[in-house]
Amino acid sequence: MTHPIDRRIFLAGLVGGAATVGLAACGAPPLTVPERAATGAAVPGATMRIARPAASAAETLDPASALSAYEYLGAIYNRVVRLDRNGETVPDLATEWSSNADATTWTFQLRPGVRFHDGRPLTARDVRYTFGHILDPDTGSPQAGPLALVDSMDAVDATTIRFNLSTPNAEFPSLLTAYQCYVIPEDSAGEIGRTGIGTGPFVLESYEPAGAGKVRANEDYFDGRPVLDAIEFFSIQDTSARVNALLARQVDLLSQTNLDNATARVVAGSPGTTVARVENAQWYTIPMLATSEEFSDPKMREAMKLAYDPRRVLATALQGTGTPGWDNPVPPQMAAFTEVEREYDPDKARALLKEIGREDFRTKIYTSAYEPNFTAIATSFAHQVREAGIRLDITNVSADSYYTQIWMAQPLMVSYWFTGRPIDQLLNQVFRTGSSYNESAWSNPQFDDLLDAARADTNDATRLAKYQDAQRLIVADGADLTPVFGDRLVGLSTNVVNYDEYGFEFDYLNIGLREER
Repeated sequence: MTHPIDRRIFLAGLVGGAATVGLAACGAPPLTVPERAATGAAVPGATMRIARPAASAAETLDPASALSAYEYLGAIYNRVVRLDRNGETVPDLATEWSSNADATTWTFQLRPGVRFHDGRPLTARDVRYTFGHILDPDTGSPQAGPLALVDSMDAVDATTIRFNLSTPNAEFPSLLTAYQCYVIPEDSAGEIGRTGIGTGPFVLESYEPAGAGKVRANEDYFDGRPVLDAIEFFSIQDTSARVNALLARQVDLLSQTNLDNATARVVAGSPGTTVARVENAQWYTIPMLATSEEFSDPKMREAMKLAYDPRRVLATALQGTGTPGWDNPVPPQMAAFTEVEREYDPDKARALLKEIGREDFRTKIYTSAYEPNFTAIATSFAHQVREAGIRLDITNVSADSYYTQIWMAQPLMVSYWFTGRPIDQLLNQVFRTGSSYNESAWSNPQFDDLLDAARADTNDATRLAKYQDAQRLIVADGADLTPVFGDRLVGLSTNVVNYDEYGFEFDYLNIGLREER
């Protein structure tokens, strides 16, 4: 059932694959793919092969600072709590939690009897150490900012951990669901990036940064043994090479690979391979740098919003595989989502441009092959805003430098995030004044005050209302356009069963392979 990886097939298949994709895109009917992957009984003792993008040689298994090793992290670690598909916080290593009256102290009860892969029992001291490591400035964790309100932590007893906060936060447990928050053993920071010792459903067997690796089933996992015996990971940088490996049946699943519609059509129509849809998994943005000369004027940003219809972007760029965003960054499947009315009126946009002396406005919109839908979204957006008199020159740059030289540096570009962030983290991390992930550099004191008020509100209904008011402010004044939420189109073998994905993780316990037909 397992076939060796042959680099020659990758290279030989690139030209043919690209040509086929090009033909598929010409005059093709709307793409139809299964709503979800096949379900059913899996073969015992199987090894799954997953192709993932090659990262740098500095890639690490230290969750606090990892930037790309998502597949490994989800397999070998657990968090205190995690998010479910509706964005709700649910148990993982903790079974229950509670706060004091003003939400400044949070106490979590851990599962008894959980052990790390090296046999050490999980205790509250490990949790305390994990978050101390995240908060250590020398670690450089992206999650240090959202967790900066943690003033101190107490290991009350072996299975009780208490977080003392400097400011109230009724949504605090949701901040512990980030992928940087996987729990590691006490005093392990020096070697965890290589050893990957966690409590998760798989045990690390081998790992090479930017190379291959393997995990095997954890026979003593607290939530039951995984269906698979093992997972092999292969790092393949080029998207076309990953797709050709799947078509050649050399791998079973493509990870961190959102197929464009033309490629998805080829994969779905080829023998032995198919496409699974992960609904609204990609949050696409067009950040307008609010500190730039081009977009510092709120009326200019308003004109950009009025000038395009997200429904047309969805139809032309993604062929309908997703949901219109209407510039609200909260995905519609989240419990905190609220529908915000936003006009589409190119004539009003043109009048605004004339009012501010920008009726002949022209600038570049940057895109790259970093993500397969970027250029299609940029093209659709640029075509629409021409009706309001806005001229955007589509400028493609290298994928290697896109997020180091273009993101947060150029006035207009196409970007994206994975959905699956809790509402408090999403709004604070991407939109609060001064946040390191605030890609548009937007600043609105009213918005910041609203987030603070929401965090301090222990009433679920009124706290939700504040987060919904925050969404309305982003739509009205924000500098980030959200044209669409795209469905992630995942290529996989028809032998894969029970594949499910949310945020950065698979369903590691139930995914498996059935007998080849």
